[in-house]
Amino acid sequence: MAHWPTHASLHGLSARVVARLGDAVIDVGEAAGELSVRIVREAVADALRTLRDAPDLEFEQLMDMSGVDYPERAERFEVNYHLLSLRHNWRLRVKVSTDEETPVPTVTGVFPVAGWYEREVFDLYGVLFAGHPDLRRILTDYGFEGHPLRKDFPLSGLYELRYSETEKRIVREPVQLRQDYRDFDFLSPWEGLLPGDEKASP
Repeated sequence: MAHWPTHASLHGLSARVVARLGDAVIDVGEAAGELSVRIVREAVADALRTLRDAPDLEFEQLMDMSGVDYPERAERFEVNYHLLSLRHNWRLRVKVSTDEETPVPTVTGVFPVAGWYEREVFDLYGVLFAGHPDLRRILTDYGFEGHPLRKDFPLSGLYELRYSETEKRIVREPVQLRQDYRDFDFLSPWEGLLPGDEKASP
């Protein structure tokens, strides 16, 4: 019966990963009982292939990819690859960093499922993937402007769609928040029922 890796086995896994990836490794850390390794951006495809094919590692599944935005960093975006070794019951997080203009090499040649994940990270964060066979938006609509999971994206969005009775069609307009919609001073059902409540009497 397999068990979740202990701290000792994570230490052993760390040594194996560093030995296999060599100069591609920037640093190694542990978080939430899982190993994370930060590697050189340009080496990501070769590194994932090595992690998949090495007989002492066998990370044969790319479970997920995610993006993270750190606007205060020079390379503000971090792309995380979440790998699973079924044989050893290990999980590994591989991290690379990039900016708004520098593309990350695609890993679709190593893990074909990455095609969908890379499109999602591109759509939501604007991270480019060099060599991707079909890098288009996947979650937002056609003509959507901006990338909604960036920290500087406005919470209300940039445009809104509504049906116009006068024009008898869908209208796309910039979002405008009027101040009177933000001032809620209405009597709610549970207010004004108790003695001493300032809204109980007119």
